[in-house]
Amino acid sequence: MPKAVVINRFGGPEVLELVDRPLPPLEPGHVRVRIKAAGIQPVDFHIRRGMAPQGMTLTFPITLGNEYAGIITELADDVEGLAGGDEVLGFQALSCHAEEAVVLASQLVAKPAEMPWTVAGSLSASGQTAQIALEFLRVGEGDTLLIHGAAGGVGSAAVQLARHLGATVVGTASERNHEHLRSLGAIPVTYGDGLVERVRAVAPGGVTAVFDCAGGEQTLIASVELCGDRSRIGTIAAYEEAGKYGVERIAGPRSAARLAGLVGLWEKGDLRVTVSRTFHLDEAAEAHRLVEARHLTGKMVFVND
Repeated sequence: MPKAVVINRFGGPEVLELVDRPLPPLEPGHVRVRIKAAGIQPVDFHIRRGMAPQGMTLTFPITLGNEYAGIITELADDVEGLAGGDEVLGFQALSCHAEEAVVLASQLVAKPAEMPWTVAGSLSASGQTAQIALEFLRVGEGDTLLIHGAAGGVGSAAVQLARHLGATVVGTASERNHEHLRSLGAIPVTYGDGLVERVRAVAPGGVTAVFDCAGGEQTLIASVELCGDRSRIGTIAAYEEAGKYGVERIAGPRSAARLAGLVGLWEKGDLRVTVSRTFHLDEAAEAHRLVEARHLTGKMVFVND
């Protein structure tokens, strides 16, 4: 029986369990995938703590993980255009931090042969979230975009996508991640006291949009001070404080078409995914502690041999 990382109660990393998990029946429109890699997202520890994303109902046991890459092993009779043995990447709310999963065929994209499994398993969530945010904030040619938490998975993707759109990008990060941001085309600044002044020093023409991937009330205060148009300030990390400052909460539907577009950008060399560390499923608690501590470079990923 395939194993999966599950929680049976909310709490800290200690509530994560690696257990045998029976898979649901293969219903119409679904396929069974042997998972080779699955990205680890901040949303995973938020769910572990009991914070359900909008519109999601949580019922124990919960298998975490919402992006993956793997090999199709079985298909429902009505699934067309796919076959057993196909290498794919995709997304699904929950269920992906496991050895195998039953997923919707409509949320799959073919994996390029040259794409590493770790990249394929960690592209969807960060890439799609970043792209949705940039569309929401109307980022384009001539903009100066400030990204808080720019060195993480979503932030790194947003830097590259914004640069591809013709924007100048200023990214906040710890000093150890400044060279990473420069390599992606961003102007790095250190977060913390004096942030507003540091951003103004490197962007004397002003900031036209802000994308917050870091969270925290001080981050929102600085964002409002730097950007006068609050409709162009959005957060994926400070939902509880967003309303207080009139900041937009960014969310939107993922799609296979959007993911295929991101894969195409990767193939052309216009989108890079940095994987800073990999874990096996039995190291889930350690992985969550590191992701929860923030200050990451790129993505952390579960891998199955």
